[in-house]
Amino acid sequence: MTQDQETQVKELLESLRVNLQNDGGDMELVSIQDNLVTVRLLGHCAGCPYHRQTLKGGIERILQEQVSKDIVVENAD
Repeated sequence: MTQDQETQVKELLESLRVNLQNDGGDMELVSIQDNLVTVRLLGHCAGCPYHRQTLKGGIERILQEQVSKDIVVENAD
């Protein structure tokens, strides 16, 4: 991943946090290694039964659409 792509990922993640915070959750960026973006879901998101849908159907999909189709998002356990 290029430096510009990393910057885009960080900016997008920051903008997506607002949606999570509105539902009592949050997210923090743990690391970016090549195309693997690792985040930690916090608050209500951490224990939510739909956290995988949030990661894959939401965060990962948006990053793939706007930055690179090769990005994979995982939750830090």
